[in-house]
Amino acid sequence: MPFLALQGLTKRFGDAAAVDDLSLAVEKGEFVSLLGPSGCGKTTTLQMIAGFVEPSAGTIRLGQRDLTKVKPALRGLGIVFQSYALFPHMTAAQNIAFGLQMRNIAKAEQAKRVTDVLTLVGLAGFSDRYPRRMSGGQQQRVALARALVIKPDVLLLDEPLSNLDAKLREEMQVELREIQRTVGTTTILVTHDQAEAMALSDRIVVMNRGRAEQIARPTEIYQRPASAFVANFLGKINVLPAHVAAGVATIGRAAFPASGRTDGMFSANVRPERITFADNGVAGIVRARIFQGHHWLVQVATDAGLVTVIAPNDGRAIPPEGATTHLTWRSDNMSLSAERAP
Repeated sequence: MPFLALQGLTKRFGDAAAVDDLSLAVEKGEFVSLLGPSGCGKTTTLQMIAGFVEPSAGTIRLGQRDLTKVKPALRGLGIVFQSYALFPHMTAAQNIAFGLQMRNIAKAEQAKRVTDVLTLVGLAGFSDRYPRRMSGGQQQRVALARALVIKPDVLLLDEPLSNLDAKLREEMQVELREIQRTVGTTTILVTHDQAEAMALSDRIVVMNRGRAEQIARPTEIYQRPASAFVANFLGKINVLPAHVAAGVATIGRAAFPASGRTDGMFSANVRPERITFADNGVAGIVRARIFQGHHWLVQVATDAGLVTVIAPNDGRAIPPEGATTHLTWRSDNMSLSAERAP
């Protein structure tokens, strides 16, 4: 039985469905990200779990409890907001202890828990520091500590790293994942950052127009996207028309195994870094070759369309602009989806 279960979760605002029949089973200790563009329903889903938005239909179960009608303060959840929402007139320790005070935890236990969680988030010497005297990364740690100190059943994170600069955001991703693994708290993250979701998550829910397009591990979603939307949303990808007949996918004039597929037209999805230059395969002419330090970005015009290749800068020759070349890739690095390529 899953620890947290969303079943048929739906939220409508008038005739528009912000979340449409979403079902998700989360295991205890799992880190799951809701990923998608603005307006896809991910934040509304988080708010329904938290109790801030009432579902139009469906259920939310935490263990044996149906949370659908439980007040937010009684759900036993920890929440970190995008803005951190720290009290400016309170020190770090006072901010963290606030939730414990609301739960009437004894003062001695409060002091111990605050000290422990400050150490956990790397702020052992900052207990008396006010938010205005803290950096964005330090404020983010205080907000995380405040959510963890109550020992929540589920930790909800609403784009908590979006206000940080790129370098600090990467550092905090590593720290957040280490903290989550140390504590073992079941965690739901809302983010629009594909790299963040892939770096942190055990599984990702890719959302589009209120529905889950794919729910899978990061490697599976990246390498085997279930739809053209998923393929395009998670990084660069080539979407090429493929004709499948008798277990063979023809792209341009090249053939690739496609066992188990019915005959017809498909979109072949191939990541640029999975494509190599070869003596045979999809024929084309190099239109652009751009040096980007640790790799080359190459665009090749083929009968199947313009193909982008990311080739490592490892000393191997890269064909010059204007050269005729061939492109190939392993069949297990290509996914076929029913949507037609543009």
